[in-house]
Amino acid sequence: MKIIKDYKNSLIELTEERWKYIILKHPEVKLYYDEIDFVLANPEVVKISKRDKNVLLYYKYFSKIFDGKYLLVVVKKNKRDFIITIYITDKIKGGEVIWEKS
Repeated sequence: MKIIKDYKNSLIELTEERWKYIILKHPEVKLYYDEIDFVLANPEVVKISKRDKNVLLYYKYFSKIFDGKYLLVVVKKNKRDFIITIYITDKIKGGEVIWEKS
């Protein structure tokens, strides 16, 4: 299991089982495993999911990902915080912004 600190020093878990599931669904993110820590610690935007108020969306732009895309790390906030999924997106989706890089 990997424990990562986010921009607020909250501890977020990524289990081996969850990582295997994520790369099964989104194999393109396998190359960016090392960037997960950076996304959580240095996001450009953090939003609350429209579907679940206990889910946060951490966005970080990388010019090296498909000539410029966001790596999105989706975290469930609960008694223990854990990564639900990770994927690549071309834009920041809707939802309430709770933190934005200035």
